[in-house]
Amino acid sequence: MSRVLIVGAGLTGSVCACLLRRELQNKVHIVVWDKARGSGGRMSTTRPPDPSSHSADLGAQYITATPAYAQSHHSFYSELLSSGVLQPLLTQVEGLKHKDNERNYVTPLGMCSVVKHFLSESGADLFFEHHVTGLYRSGASWEVERKAGASETFDAVILTMPVPQILQLQGDVGQRESLMLSVQQRQQLDGVVYSSRFAVALFFPPDVVFSFPWAARYVHDNSCIRYIAVDDRKRNTDAPGRGPSLVVHTSVPFGLEHLERDKEDVQPIILLELRKLLPDLPQPISIKCQKWRYSQVLTSVLNCPGHMTLLDQPLLICGGDAFSHSNFDGCVESALSVVGVLKASFTPTSD
Repeated sequence: MSRVLIVGAGLTGSVCACLLRRELQNKVHIVVWDKARGSGGRMSTTRPPDPSSHSADLGAQYITATPAYAQSHHSFYSELLSSGVLQPLLTQVEGLKHKDNERNYVTPLGMCSVVKHFLSESGADLFFEHHVTGLYRSGASWEVERKAGASETFDAVILTMPVPQILQLQGDVGQRESLMLSVQQRQQLDGVVYSSRFAVALFFPPDVVFSFPWAARYVHDNSCIRYIAVDDRKRNTDAPGRGPSLVVHTSVPFGLEHLERDKEDVQPIILLELRKLLPDLPQPISIKCQKWRYSQVLTSVLNCPGHMTLLDQPLLICGGDAFSHSNFDGCVESALSVVGVLKASFTPTSD
C-alpha cells in the first residue's frame, strides 16, 4: 500500500483525500498534514471564546454554483445538500450581483463543515500543527521535514498550500537552484498573484438584536470595508440562547496597503470605519482579527489543467485554486485533476 501525503487540510486537500479513498480504496494510505490547529484553510470557522455567541466564518462566506458547474459537479452538490452541509441562501444580501441561473448556498454549521465532511469521508490520518519545511528526494520516496525537526517518508506528496509557501520549501523543490522545476514551471509559479485582506469577527451577547434588516451587505462607498455579514442570519440558523456574530471583510486595496502591519494595529482602523457604517452597533463581548495574506487568486497558473506535476517518480504534485480559480468549484476541479494523475500512477497499465 502506497503512503500518500496531502499537505493542507483546506478544500482542495480534503476533496483530494475523499476522492483518493473512493477511487483507489485500499491501494493508498492517506495522510493529511496542516500547519494550523484545525481544518478549513480559507474555509475555516471561528468559535468565540464565550460559547454564548454564534460562530463566525472569517474566510469564504457562501458558495455560488454556475449552471455549468452545477451540472459537472452535480454529485458534489447533491452529496453536500443531502447531508445537510449545504442549504440554499435564502436571506437578503444587499449588493449581491445575481446572474442568471446561478445558485448560492450557505453552510448552517459554518464553512469548515464542508471541509470536515470530505475529510471524514476520506478516513485519512489527519495531523494538525504539522508545518512542512522541506522536501527531499530519497530513492523512490520523499522525505518530508516538519518544523519540529522530525521527518517521515511517503511514496507520493500532494502540495495544496498557497504557491509562495511551496516556493519557500527547503530541499529539492522551492530553492532557486532546484533542478526539479523547469524554467517554465518556475515562471508560472512566480506569476501567481493573490489578493490580501483582513477579516474581523465581532461576537455579541444573547440579548443583542441588530436594528438593520439584511443578513449581509456589500459596501461600495468605503475604502476600508467591502463586506459585512450577520453570520447566523446569513446561514439562516436559529440558535436560541446564543448571541449574534458580525463578520467584516476589508477591501483588497486596504488589505494590500496594510499587509505588512500587525493585525493588532489594523483592527482599530477597521472598527472605526465599521462604527461609521453602523453607528448604533452594540458593544461586542469579544473580537477576533484575521489577516489573509493569501485570500483569493487574482492571477492563476497559466495553461495548467488544475495541477502541476513537479516529478513523476516519486510523484510530487501541486494543486489548489492557484491552478484553477478561487472558489468551491475551482478547488474541486483541481482535486479531480490531481486525483486523475494519482490514479494513472497507481493503476497498472495492461500491455
